[in-house]
Amino acid sequence: MRSPIYYKTKSVAINLLIHLLLLSIAATCLFPLLWMVSSSLKTQDTIFKDLSLWPDKFHWQNYVQAWKEGGFGGNFLNSIIYTVSVVLGIIVISSLAAYAFSRLRFPGRNIMFIMFMAAMMIPIPGSFVALYVLLNKLHLRNTPIGYILCMINVGLSTSIFLLKTFFDKMPKELEDAARIDGCSKLGIWWHVALPLAKPVLAVVVVFNALNVWNEYILALIIFDERKFMPLQVALQTFQGEFVTNYPLLMAGLTITALPIIIVYLLMQKYIVKGVTQGALVG
Repeated sequence: MRSPIYYKTKSVAINLLIHLLLLSIAATCLFPLLWMVSSSLKTQDTIFKDLSLWPDKFHWQNYVQAWKEGGFGGNFLNSIIYTVSVVLGIIVISSLAAYAFSRLRFPGRNIMFIMFMAAMMIPIPGSFVALYVLLNKLHLRNTPIGYILCMINVGLSTSIFLLKTFFDKMPKELEDAARIDGCSKLGIWWHVALPLAKPVLAVVVVFNALNVWNEYILALIIFDERKFMPLQVALQTFQGEFVTNYPLLMAGLTITALPIIIVYLLMQKYIVKGVTQGALVG
């Protein structure tokens, strides 16, 4: 019969292997980010000669130059406005829709929900022609409101699915207690459902903020004027027909990545809680 020491040693060895595997995966994910930051502090001459992650000399002026040459000021503000507007719109619409699909009984409820879920299977580029024609007819093309409405539409299906999954598991006794206290259906949604759904809402916020912040192709299709473009389009400034200024491009990419990293760090504890509560499991 094997001793307890054997099983303890085996458990430690298995945990060590798991941690080594996870650390190697984390290193693989972090290396491109570290290389991006390192390259942003080099010069055009040394970026392909000095392959180390720690440059001999830090060229911090690359960030100032990238901000000025890329015209990041207006585009940065545009991206912030688009991201905040889209995320708020998705949270309000998807939470109301998900609560209705989960708790209310009305004709065509299942069919409408299936239609929303079917929209998840359509690739985003597949709807570009329809969106372009629709926005033209509504006179919303080349306008910020048209872009915001399109991006809200892109994120609704997944967000409704995640929130409905959570609301389905919410105890009905909480709603009954709220009704006794005089809450209407909207009151229950606002005072009961949304506070309990904070972990899932954090997942929705991060996923959609990342999607809007990194969006590039749809903006090129909808907008004609540079003043409406989001931040990602400004990165084209550093990519010429024959020469690409890689240090400034890497500095611009670092600038664009920082806000979404900050959002993720602020929402991290809610995201972990959402995952552990099964927010991502149907």
